[in-house]
Amino acid sequence: MKVLMISGDQLVLQKGMPPYERMQLQRSAVELLDVFVWPQVHSFAAIVRAVHATQYDVITAQDPFWRGLIAWKLARATGARLNLQLHADLAGQSFMKRTLGRFLLRRAHSIRAVSERVASEVRALGSLARVTVLPVYVELDTFRSVAREPHEGKVILWLGRFEKEKDPLRAIAVLKEVRAEIPDAKLLMLGKGALAAALRAAAEGLPVEFPGWQEPRTFLARADVVLSTSPYESYGAAVVEALAAGVPVVSRDVGVAKEAGAIIAKPEELAEATARTLKEGARGELKLTLLSAPEWARAWRASL
Repeated sequence: MKVLMISGDQLVLQKGMPPYERMQLQRSAVELLDVFVWPQVHSFAAIVRAVHATQYDVITAQDPFWRGLIAWKLARATGARLNLQLHADLAGQSFMKRTLGRFLLRRAHSIRAVSERVASEVRALGSLARVTVLPVYVELDTFRSVAREPHEGKVILWLGRFEKEKDPLRAIAVLKEVRAEIPDAKLLMLGKGALAAALRAAAEGLPVEFPGWQEPRTFLARADVVLSTSPYESYGAAVVEALAAGVPVVSRDVGVAKEAGAIIAKPEELAEATARTLKEGARGELKLTLLSAPEWARAWRASL
């Protein structure tokens, strides 16, 4: 099977990063997998050249929006099967994205949803495509081997994209409230995105660090709690990784957070739950059973 994938995650090109390792698993399951990161790295012209050079069996897109639109047009032009991935709740998208997503999902040959919650949205559209639920692969042993490191103060770790849909500014507000009870609490915000400048402005005068986007294991080793502020999540790999590393997670009831073993709180209760977790000092515990690497690779191929 020859597969062309249109992704939006630049980390699939960086060795040692989890998305890159997942891509290697995917490559091991098919004859050929060509990955293009559009529009951040590769141009539309580069994707078209690849389609002209290779007869792909499947064209898959990381989302059923603009990348999905390109995949749909190329699949129609070449006779390849169209596979669409859905990593986010449709309900949390803009009107334009919801409309485009519904249009494309009804035209896919197969759909991969990363959670049953997302899959139920797809099925409600009346799509005739085969829908497979396959969560994002996480190498649990890597995170279970994280050794706790001594550090000063209480460290709150936030991971993700600095974008409106992840609500990172709420993390700053949570820190302010937590410090009223725990004065030595500080915040590490691991990520990057359009709200970076706004976050730095909101954090002025507060003990907040912005290391950029880096491999999270080093930071999990000295985190006392992971805070998730996202109002929508289809899955939540960062939550799974943190719990596997033994770090408790405070989260809204999104994705698999509750099922995975996170401490669930309403938006207005996140600060209270975070402070309580820091005071208790309990370890996090992952309650999910996930697929092994070979099992996941086989399931991914079957989802195409």
